[in-house]
Amino acid sequence: MELPNLTELDAAAEIVHSVMPPTPQYCWPQLSSRVGGELWVKHENHTPVGAFKLRGGLVYLDDLRRSQPGIAGVVSATTGNHGQSIAYAATRLGLKSTIVVPHGNSPEKNRAMQAFGATLTEHGHDFQAAYEHAMALAERENLHPVRSFHPLLARGVASYGLELFRAVPDLDVVYVPIGLGSGICGVIAAREALGARAEIVGVVAANAATYALSVAAGKPVPTNSADTFAGGLAVRVPDVAALDMVRRHAARIVTVSEAEMREAIRILFSDTHNIAEGAGAAPLAAALQERDRLVGKKVAVVQSGGNIDRALFTEILAERN
Repeated sequence: MELPNLTELDAAAEIVHSVMPPTPQYCWPQLSSRVGGELWVKHENHTPVGAFKLRGGLVYLDDLRRSQPGIAGVVSATTGNHGQSIAYAATRLGLKSTIVVPHGNSPEKNRAMQAFGATLTEHGHDFQAAYEHAMALAERENLHPVRSFHPLLARGVASYGLELFRAVPDLDVVYVPIGLGSGICGVIAAREALGARAEIVGVVAANAATYALSVAAGKPVPTNSADTFAGGLAVRVPDVAALDMVRRHAARIVTVSEAEMREAIRILFSDTHNIAEGAGAAPLAAALQERDRLVGKKVAVVQSGGNIDRALFTEILAERN
């Protein structure tokens, strides 16, 4: 994947900002005291779909509408946030959207996708199975397949990286969750285009460690399962283009446990009164894990989304740290 230049990224950001304002980034003092540095949170939980993914969907489907004006509909697979993004953007442009989710997917995310206009289909036991079914539907029903990673998705997502680096230009390190890779690739693109110096650290769930394993091996290493409550991180097979960018530009990959993400959800709520889903809390979990190397530094964590089911959130809050 070729890195987009600043002109291209600003054009994508203009599309995003025609629909939603920039999200805030705040330095939270209680979080800062926990790591011994200055800790900023980029609040992607404040978008119209409650997650960063909307940015990519807006840019991708805007390009699709312009390049293929006769297209009738799109199909994609998701565990929630990507699907909400595609449904929202498709409806806005007058396109039909079909979204495939695995069985047992978050009922609240499912309802949100339907509310944004998607036709919902359940298939398979995890994201990979849902993805393969979505690609088969694209072929059978002549729908345009929207994969979960594409350079245009990353270009749209990079708009939050531009916002963050322009607001806090002297960051030392940024922790970014990795699902299929659009988030971290977008932050990398924004950093390179602006000439920022921050280290970019990818964060994965220990139970869905395909990117950590692949970076260590220097080649794609699929896993047999991705058994994590953090649906946004539940990926078994890395995207080759995203993996290449992560290998070349990320400082390292940190793996966090289920317990660490649950604790980070509680901390974000108690210290900032923001709600985080598992993937959205993973960067803070990684920063807390690496607190010894963050003393005196200026750090950002990307709270990538807040779409957690009420029952699960209640269960996590009731646990003790």
